[in-house]
Amino acid sequence: MKSHFISDSDFSKFVESLIRSVRVVAPVAKKTKFSFETLESVSDLRLDYDVTILPPKKAIMPVKQELVRFNGNSIESAISAQDQVLLGVHFYDVKAIDMLDELFSQGHKDYNWLAYRQHTTIIASNVQKVSNRAFFASVGQGVQAKGHDGFLTKVSGGYVFDAISPKAEALVKQGTFKDASPAQVTEAKVANEKVLKECPETLKHSTEAVQKKVREAFKKEELWKQFSDQCFSCGSCNIVCPTCYCFDVQDEWNLDGTSGKRCRTWDGCMLGEFAQVSLGGGHTENFREERHTRFRHRMMRKATYLNDKLNGPACVGCGRCSSSCVPDIADPVKIINKIMEA
Repeated sequence: MKSHFISDSDFSKFVESLIRSVRVVAPVAKKTKFSFETLESVSDLRLDYDVTILPPKKAIMPVKQELVRFNGNSIESAISAQDQVLLGVHFYDVKAIDMLDELFSQGHKDYNWLAYRQHTTIIASNVQKVSNRAFFASVGQGVQAKGHDGFLTKVSGGYVFDAISPKAEALVKQGTFKDASPAQVTEAKVANEKVLKECPETLKHSTEAVQKKVREAFKKEELWKQFSDQCFSCGSCNIVCPTCYCFDVQDEWNLDGTSGKRCRTWDGCMLGEFAQVSLGGGHTENFREERHTRFRHRMMRKATYLNDKLNGPACVGCGRCSSSCVPDIADPVKIINKIMEA
């Protein structure tokens, strides 16, 4: 890894150069919120954002994604991955993408994810402003972000850019970079350490202790009914989560009745019909019909079920679920701390 420095004015020119040469997806303002969008102008770039509405995984796996096209017995893949730069990703969202890389490359590989991921260069950036529901400093502390190609840190007069992969080094050639000084490297390190102390919410126990205690709470039906009493089953907590990866698949037919396309859309285990399956003959069965069982399943997935596979919890502490929940009952910190203290 090599540390470079680029001034604020030269950074703007660098981003302009990127926009002209490749698709750049980056955080932009949406009134008082922020969203990862295709960057049209460097003036729209907001690296000082707190958290985006939807996670940056949408640049690799869109909310709705075409999988295949068919016409009679003819079927062709709809994969059309093109090079893109995913710019300004906070480290917790990099960790989430790392998890999806792991999960989608196991067993029956998800070639759609892998194709678009291969064509994506991820340039992460430091957290300049912490969101009011974040707890990224205290969750999955043993898991480090690793899937990014470069890392930008705002320092006095510009940015320190750590080029981690050859992809990042190739981008350096498009800007006016120079070697970062020891003082600039130290300033960047201090900035990234300082932000970990600014999270407003904190998990009070270790990953291992949480995994064990939450799993043991599985049969405490009344506890889960209390947690989910005000749940609307709207699925907002699933849809905004950077580590959720469930999807629904539907065929869309053209008017000719023989051609069409197969698409997938993001789905969520908190939705009432998520676990409903067909039994044939017009009959169905919903094996998580009660909302407290869906609420419990979500927490089990985040805190216990995937830990061994991911070497940590399937949660990165972004706080999106807490912020998006209308009755404010989805916050993992409140739920887990209450279980641990019971």
